[in-house]
Amino acid sequence: MGQTARLSGWVHRVRDHGGVLFIDLRDHYGVTQIVADPDSPAFSLAETVRAEWVLRVDGDVKARSADTVNPDLPTGEVEVFAREIEVLSKAEELPLPVFGEPDYPEETRLKYRFIDLRRDTLHRNITTRGAVIKTMRDRMVAAGFQEFQTPILTASSPEGARDFLVPSRIHPGKFYALPQAPQQFKQLIMIAGFDRYFQIAPCFRDEDPRADRLPGEFYQLDIEMSFVEQDEIFDTMEPVIRGVFEEFANGKPVTSTLPRIPYAEAMRKYGTDKPDLRNPIEMEAVTDHFAGSGFKIFANMIASDSKVEVWGLPAKGGGSRAFCDRMNAWAQGEGQPGLGYIFFRDGEGAGPVAKNIGPERTAAIRDRFGLDDGDAVFFVAGVPAKFAAFAGAARDRVGSELDLVDRDRFDLAWIVDFPMYEWDEDEKKVEFSHNPFSMPQGGLDALAAGDPLDLKAYQYDLVCNGYEIASGAIRNHLPEIMVKAFEIAGYDESVLEAQFGGMYRAFHYGAPPHGGMAAGIDRIVMLLCGVDNLREVALFPMNQQAADLMMGAPSEATAKQLQDLHIRVNPPA
Repeated sequence: MGQTARLSGWVHRVRDHGGVLFIDLRDHYGVTQIVADPDSPAFSLAETVRAEWVLRVDGDVKARSADTVNPDLPTGEVEVFAREIEVLSKAEELPLPVFGEPDYPEETRLKYRFIDLRRDTLHRNITTRGAVIKTMRDRMVAAGFQEFQTPILTASSPEGARDFLVPSRIHPGKFYALPQAPQQFKQLIMIAGFDRYFQIAPCFRDEDPRADRLPGEFYQLDIEMSFVEQDEIFDTMEPVIRGVFEEFANGKPVTSTLPRIPYAEAMRKYGTDKPDLRNPIEMEAVTDHFAGSGFKIFANMIASDSKVEVWGLPAKGGGSRAFCDRMNAWAQGEGQPGLGYIFFRDGEGAGPVAKNIGPERTAAIRDRFGLDDGDAVFFVAGVPAKFAAFAGAARDRVGSELDLVDRDRFDLAWIVDFPMYEWDEDEKKVEFSHNPFSMPQGGLDALAAGDPLDLKAYQYDLVCNGYEIASGAIRNHLPEIMVKAFEIAGYDESVLEAQFGGMYRAFHYGAPPHGGMAAGIDRIVMLLCGVDNLREVALFPMNQQAADLMMGAPSEATAKQLQDLHIRVNPPA
C-alpha cells in the first residue's frame, strides 16, 4: 500500500459511479480495478476509453474500504488511483464480447479466435493446457525418459487413417506425408539403443469430422520403452497419468489403483471398450430366463440362432411406466424396434415382458440384479457384436436420466486383451483390429494355429470417464512374426518391404523387445477443464469442416506455386 504502480492491459469494462470512473484493467494474470476521479489529471482521457482498448496506467496503490473488497479477485483488496493514462491501442466495435462470456456462434468465435481467447474461461483452459504439458514433461524426465523430436516430413504409411500429403518440389511427382503418429520412428529409436523415449508429439490425420477429435491435427504424449513387458509399462505410466489428474483435479477423487478390464468383459458389462465407470450399471446376459419362455419375440430368436443372447440392464430408481416408456421411445429414435422392460411395484414385476414370461422368471431376473420396488430392468436381444454399441448407449442414457453417475470424480482403468484381428464386413476379410505392429499373445505359435479372430494381442487402452485417453501395445519385434501377422491380414512380404521397409529391415539387425503408448493431451485437458468440446482447450482449432476460419485455410495455390511443384489441380465435376 502507498506504492506507485504501472499497469498495462486491456479495458475489461468501464463503470461510472456518480462521476467517479472505475476501469477494470485485464492482463494475462487477472483484473485490477483502476479509479479515476474528477480531480485526477487522467480523468478526461478515462472518460473516452472503451472496452478492449489497450492502456498503460500509472497510479497510486491504495487499500479498498472493507465494504468494497472483492474476494473473487486476487487484487480485490486494493485499487489503483490513476495519475496518468496512455492509450496504447484502440479497439473497433467488437464482433463478440469479452466481458460476461455469453454463448456466441462458434463460427464467429473461431474467426476472431484472438478475441475469443481473451475471455476468462478459454484463457484459463489454455493456461491449464500449458501447465499439464509441463508437468507431463517433468514427470517423464523424473521417470528416466529422454525427449526426442521425430520428423514431420516423412513417408506415407497405411496406419488406419488417411495421410496429409506434401508434394516435393525437388522430386517431381513424389510426396511426403505428415505423420499420423511417430509410431515407426519411436520403434526405430528403441532399435537404435535409446531405451526410454517420450515426445509431446503433433499428429496429423486427414479424417472426416468426429466429435471426439480435433480435425487435422492433435497432440499426444508419446512414449516407448525397451526390454519391458506389459505390466512394466503400466507400473511406469500409471503414476504419471494418475499424478497429472491428481494435480489438476481441484480436489475431485482420482482412481488410486487402476483396474485392468479385459476387452471382452468391458463389452459384455458396459457395451463399450471405453466405459464410464462413474456409472454403476453393469449389464448381464439373461438369455436362460427367456429361452422357451412366453415372450415369443426373444424366445424365437434364441431358438433360431445359437449366437443370440439377451442382456439385462438394471435401472435402480427407474421403476415407473413413464420412465420405461420414455426409454422405449428413445430406443426407437435410435433406429431400434424398441427396448423391452420390466418395472417392479408391490413386490411384483409389471409390463408386457413380465406378463409373458411369468412370475417365476420375473422373480429370478429381479433377484439376479438385486432389484426392489421402484426399480426396473431393460432388455436387448440379438447377436452381441451387433447390439453391444446400442446397449452401451442405453446404459449411458439410463445412468444419466436417473442421475446415477457421480460426475465429480475421475475414474481411470486399463482395457486389456484386445483381439488381434477383426472381420471386415465390407471387404469380407480378416483385418487388424488395433495396431498392426502389436505382439500377439502366444507369439508365432499362436499365429500359426487356430482361428485368428480368437487371437488376443498385448494391446491396451487407458480410459477415463467414458473417453479413451491413451492407447498402446507391446510391439512385435521379430521379422518372422511380423511377416506372419501381416500375411493373415492379406499382406505379403512385398507390402511390408514397400510400406514399412525402414522398420522391417531394422528388425533383421537386433531389435529389443519393446512397447509403449500414446496419451491424448487434448482429451486429458478437456476432462480436467470440465468441458465437452476439444475446441475449448486448443489455441487455434479448425471447425468441424476442417477449415481455419481465422487464417482462411485451406486456400487455393497460385499457378506459380503449382508449377514449381509440377502439379495440376483436377477438381471434381
